[in-house]
Amino acid sequence: MENFDLAFEERYASVLVNREDGIIICTLLTDYVPIEDFKITFEKISEIVKKGDFSKFIFDKRALRAFHQPSMEWYFLTWKKEMYDYGLSVHRKILPAEKWFEKMVMIAKKQIMENNPENIIDKLDIKYCDTVEQAIVS
Repeated sequence: MENFDLAFEERYASVLVNREDGIIICTLLTDYVPIEDFKITFEKISEIVKKGDFSKFIFDKRALRAFHQPSMEWYFLTWKKEMYDYGLSVHRKILPAEKWFEKMVMIAKKQIMENNPENIIDKLDIKYCDTVEQAIVS
């Protein structure tokens, strides 16, 4: 990735930043991430967001082979809401190729929105992409 620096890499994720363009890329490295480890990773990303001027977050989940709704709910309702307050409003997601995964995401998203009417989804620019390159330019 040109113009991206490695912020940190651990067992479950690799995180790159482009401070000039205000972009953070989180690439999951394993087929499943336990929720506590997921939260730790995203808390580290939070610290990066709070210290910089970032507007776009690219979440590459192609390595996943398991869908975990509690992780998605926390990410969607807690993390995104807090990061929005720091200017992170553009989200690009790259899902695994398996159609069942996309279907699970859409079902869970619908349920989260219905059960949490105070969510900030309408304030976010969210798009699904096929590649990181596509996510960077979209």
